[in-house]
Amino acid sequence: SAGDERVPSPRDPSPTPSKQSTDGCVPSSTTALILEKRPSNLPAKNPEEEQKHKQEYEEMVKAARKKELKDARARKKQMEQQWKQEEQLAQATRIWVSELLPCWEVARSQRRTRDLWWQGLPPSVRGRVWKLAIGNDLNITSELYEICASRSRKIWRSEAVPEEPSALHTREQSAHLIRLDVSRTFPQLGIFQESGPYFDVLHVILGAYVVYRPDIGYVQGMSFLAAMLLLNLEVADAFICFANLLNRPCQLAFFRVDQPQMTAYYTLYDDFFRENLPKLYAHFKKHNLTSDLYLVDWIYTLYSRSLPLDVACRVWDVFLRDGEEFLFRSALGILRLYEEVLLRLDFINLAQFLTKLPEDMSSDVLFDAIGAIRMTVNKRNFAQVLAKHRELAG
Repeated sequence: SAGDERVPSPRDPSPTPSKQSTDGCVPSSTTALILEKRPSNLPAKNPEEEQKHKQEYEEMVKAARKKELKDARARKKQMEQQWKQEEQLAQATRIWVSELLPCWEVARSQRRTRDLWWQGLPPSVRGRVWKLAIGNDLNITSELYEICASRSRKIWRSEAVPEEPSALHTREQSAHLIRLDVSRTFPQLGIFQESGPYFDVLHVILGAYVVYRPDIGYVQGMSFLAAMLLLNLEVADAFICFANLLNRPCQLAFFRVDQPQMTAYYTLYDDFFRENLPKLYAHFKKHNLTSDLYLVDWIYTLYSRSLPLDVACRVWDVFLRDGEEFLFRSALGILRLYEEVLLRLDFINLAQFLTKLPEDMSSDVLFDAIGAIRMTVNKRNFAQVLAKHRELAG
C-alpha cells in the first residue's frame, strides 16, 4: 500500500546512497564500512583502531584516485597516438596519390618512395601499388581471366569433361583441395566461408588458375595468396596479380614442389640464420628443428596465415618492393624479435609457436627487428649466395 515502506529488491538499481567523500570519489560498500561506527550491540571502536581504519580508508581513496589519473593519462596518450597515426596516414596517402603514383616509373626507385614504402602502404592505395609492383609480365588480360573462370565453372559443375583421364584426376583433386582450403582461409574475417560474400569469388579465381596452369594445378596455401589480393584488388586484377606472383622464381620452385630448388632456398636461409642469430641457430640445431618445418608455410602463404593480418599486409608491401630476399629477411626478423622466448622452448613448443605467431605483434616492432638483419654472408649478398646454392642444387 501507499503507506508501506519500500523494501529494495536484490536487483534494485538504486540502493540507499552510501557516504560520498569530499573529493568526489564514491567509496565502495566495503571501503565505506571502515568509517561507519559499529552497531550498538557490539563494542565501540577504540580511538587507535578508529584512527587506523580512517587512515586505511584515506590510503584506499588516494590509491583509487592515483589509478584513475594514471588510466586517464594512458587513455589521453593512446588517443594522441591514434590521432598522430591517422594524421601520418592521411599525409602519406596524399603523397602517394598526388606525387608518387602519377609518375610511378620514375618515383618507384627514389629514396623518398622507398622510405615511405617501408613504413607500410596506406590501405586506400595498397591495391594500386601492389598491382604496379607485381606487374603483368605474363600479359594476362581480363578477357583471358573471364575465359578461364567460365571454363572453371563448367568443370566444377561437370559440364565439360577433359579428354585426358589424368587431367580429369588433377582437376578433381584440385577442386577437392580448393573446397577444403577456402573454408579455412582467414576464418576470423568470415567473408571467405560458405555464405560469405567472397566464398564464390575465391573459388572461381583458384579454379581459373587451375585452368590457366594445369601443370601446377592447385597447391594448398594458394587460397591465402588469392584472398590477400582479393582484399585489396578487383577480381580480374586479383587474378592477374595472383598468376604473376606465382610465376616468380621462389614461388614457382615451391608451388611446383621442385625439391632441389626448395633445398637451395632452405640452405641459403640457414646461411643467413647462422650469420645473424648464431645462438638461436645452435638452439634450433640442438632440438632438431630444421628450417623447412616452419619456413615452408611462411613461404607458401607469404606469412598471411601465421602473422596478424595487418602485419602480414605490411610484410607483403615490402616483399613486393624488394622481392624474395625480403621473405627470408622477414623470417629472420621474426626469430630475432622472439629470440629470448624461443631460446627457452623445446622442439614441440618451438614448432607450435612458429606456426601461429602472437596476435598482439606490432608491425613497427617487427620491422625494427627486420631492419637489424644483415643480408650478407662472407661479403656475398643474397643474389650471390642464392646463385651458389642453385648451382650446387643442379
